Amino acid sequence: MQNAFSIDLEEWFCVRNLSGIIEPTQWENCESRVEQNTLRLLDLLGRRRVDATFFVLGWVADRHRDLVREIERKGHEIATHGYSHTVLTKMTPDEFKADLDRSLDVLARCTSAPILGFRAPSFSVTRRTWWAFDILASRGLRYDSSVFPVGFHPDYGVPDAPLEPYPVGDMLEIPMSCARLMGCNVPCCGGAYFRTYPYALTRRLMQACNREGRPTIFYMHPWEVDPDQPRVGGLPVGKRFRHYNNLEKTLPRLEKLLEDFRFVALRTLFRENLVSTKSPAAANGR
Repeated sequence: MQNAFSIDLEEWFCVRNLSGIIEPTQWENCESRVEQNTLRLLDLLGRRRVDATFFVLGWVADRHRDLVREIERKGHEIATHGYSHTVLTKMTPDEFKADLDRSLDVLARCTSAPILGFRAPSFSVTRRTWWAFDILASRGLRYDSSVFPVGFHPDYGVPDAPLEPYPVGDMLEIPMSCARLMGCNVPCCGGAYFRTYPYALTRRLMQACNREGRPTIFYMHPWEVDPDQPRVGGLPVGKRFRHYNNLEKTLPRLEKLLEDFRFVALRTLFRENLVSTKSPAAANGR
């Protein structure tokens, strides 16, 4: 069965875990490591002949346009991760529109294919921010991959959301993958979960999704293959663990993952499900 491989393209200092210590006004002064880490991933994907979806942060695209062009040149899908990495729960609809438009504008300068997909920073499409779907459709986007069907996380989650893709108005929601285990939704789709679980557990949970006929939507970040990134002091124990745990194991585990499972880009896996970009919402300018 084919699964989807996705990368949230952002710098190590853009992440939500560090937002209380490194403010966006300080980003320009931080060491940029996104290019070298992304090239590592491009090399791995190229060797394994895997096409992926890169959800590119607009702030990064503004400063690394040639990198975004290289990703597209190698056959990968470019989607948007917003511009400023501000979670939707901290924005009004108008602020989100401005942030999204800014990201789409810079990506249009780097890419030739239309931008079809969006992933919210920190998966912050929740019931509180369900208004985002109409805005995404009005900009011609065709799918979102932000909803996490869990209820335990303080920053994200829609616990009663379906586990399989489903339409929301003119958009297709492609939720983050969870396996059902003893009546609970257990995330098995990448990120800190991939680094924290033993690899055998990740494999078993993904296989369980596939046996149910559901592809796994796998995600990661370039900084997760970079054990030499700067260490930030002052982090609470939980956040420090989530950010730095097992960074040195990520690349070897990815090698195993790409041996054990088949992956394609989201636009490829869900081509037949995607609604027309000329949706009624887009035509009405909503």
